[in-house]
Amino acid sequence: MNKKDTIIIGISGASASGKSLLANTIVNELGSEQVVIISEDAYYKDHSDMPFEERAKINYDHPDAFDHHLLYEHLLKLQQGKSVEVPIYNHSLHIRDKKTRTVGQHSIIVLEGILLFVEPSLREIMDIRIFMETSLDICLIRRLKRDINERGRTLESVIQQYEETVRPMYLQFIDPSKRDADLIVPRGGENRIAIDMIKAKMRELLKSDKE
Repeated sequence: MNKKDTIIIGISGASASGKSLLANTIVNELGSEQVVIISEDAYYKDHSDMPFEERAKINYDHPDAFDHHLLYEHLLKLQQGKSVEVPIYNHSLHIRDKKTRTVGQHSIIVLEGILLFVEPSLREIMDIRIFMETSLDICLIRRLKRDINERGRTLESVIQQYEETVRPMYLQFIDPSKRDADLIVPRGGENRIAIDMIKAKMRELLKSDKE
C-alpha cells in the first residue's frame, strides 16, 4: 500500500442491509477521532429546481442519481489530508440542505453506500471493500420501518418504490458489485466476528499510519 495520509474503507450492500449499523458500530467501538463516516447518500444530486412531485419520481437506486464525480474529488482531497465540505441531504424533501459538513484530517474514512462498488474510480480509490450480504426480505422490513418512522413516507409509497426501483436496481447493479468486495459480511451489523476482524485491521492501519 502506498504511503498516504488517509485510508478509505468502503462498505456497500442493499438498502437497509446494515451498512450504517456496521460502520457506526466499528467506529464507536474503535473510539478514535481519527476515523470518520461518510455516506454516499450525502452525494445524491440536488434537484431543488424541480417540483417535489417530480423529485419523488426519480430513481434514487440508479448510479445516475448520485454525483459520484464530486464524491471522488472529495475522497482524493481527503486522501491527501485536506478538508472538504460534505453535502447534507434531506431524504424527506429529496434535496440538499444549504448547510454542509466539514470533514478532514482523519486517518481512516469509512464510506458507506449502496452503489459504491459500481463506479470504477470509487472502487479503485478504496483500500478495503466490504459488502453486506443480507436477505432482501429483512432489508424490506427494515426499510419500511425506517422510511415510515424517520422519513415520513407512507406504507404504499415505500412498497411501490421497492417494487419499481429498489429491488430491480439491486439485482442489476448492487448484487453483481459484490464480486469486487474484499470481504463479504453476512448477518449485517450484528456479525461480531466480522466486526472484530475489521476493527483489528483498522487498528493495524492506524498504527502503521503513525509509524
